[in-house]
Amino acid sequence: QVQLVESGGGLVQAGGSLRLSCAASGSIFSIKPMGWYRQAPRKQRELVAGITSDRRTNYADSVKGRFTISRDNDKNTVYLQMNSLKPEDTAVYYCYAVVAVAPNSGLFTYWGQGTQVTVSS
Repeated sequence: QVQLVESGGGLVQAGGSLRLSCAASGSIFSIKPMGWYRQAPRKQRELVAGITSDRRTNYADSVKGRFTISRDNDKNTVYLQMNSLKPEDTAVYYCYAVVAVAPNSGLFTYWGQGTQVTVSS
């Protein structure tokens, strides 16, 4: 089994910053893409940012220039630095990791439990 544990959410004023972390542990041979989705009340879950194992990144248009995704492959951890936060960034943020549990296994996607980010105006 693989577990993803998130941390770093909270309440911040508009214009402020937060840094989310997500650490993967368990039966891991290698981790392919990692990243973050978010879901606001009454909205669908949307991709925020993703990063490949060789650190190629992609971002939602709404966060480009404000959020930065990074990863530490030695620690199996992905980070999301969020700057210039806006009230519309308020959501539950979920990390994901695409994992190979053995050398010849298939790939499985695992999710974190979610962390609340609230941006006040």
